[in-house]
Amino acid sequence: MPLSTVRDAYAVRSAEYIDLLGSIEDTAEQDREYVLAWAQRVDGRIVDVGCGPGQWTNYLHENGLEVVGVDPVPAFIDHARQRYPGTTCRVGDAGQLDADDASLGGVLAWYSLIHTAPDDLDSILHELARSLRSGGSLMIGFFGGPELVAFDHAVTTAYSWPVAVLSARVQQAGFTIADTQTRADPGARPHAAIIARKLRD
Repeated sequence: MPLSTVRDAYAVRSAEYIDLLGSIEDTAEQDREYVLAWAQRVDGRIVDVGCGPGQWTNYLHENGLEVVGVDPVPAFIDHARQRYPGTTCRVGDAGQLDADDASLGGVLAWYSLIHTAPDDLDSILHELARSLRSGGSLMIGFFGGPELVAFDHAVTTAYSWPVAVLSARVQQAGFTIADTQTRADPGARPHAAIIARKLRD
């Protein structure tokens, strides 16, 4: 799905999204613990790709991490700058990170690639790999499931991935898988996460 379609769909519903999901308290406690534990092991600056209203960016910042939030929806960035003035957030997207080669310690893509069509994912993963230093870390949060399928997300079409299938795509982009996680919460689609490390040169 084109980035412009996803961007425009979130822009239309940005206020609603901020009200429902714009605070770190709206996230699962086990996710906060998992993401923070990962971030504390990262050596260097972290980019929070698809940062939305900035709740994860601010959470990591408050815990002493060097982090920059990036999102294609200007309304989200405006909100993040107003609500979390101590954080750094800018308009941008995962496909063009505007980061120097091998300049980042980590990339957090927490449910920010869920709308990326499978045919478009490889180019984004390669962009993230380009931006990460040797040994840098990537964390992806996503909808898990037994097969790769598209579904009608509340905002726009999204995809669920089997962990093994997405892990293989991540490996093809130049990473090694360090950890995976799955969880099924009542009343929600299955959650999954991958932590991967960029192969050393």
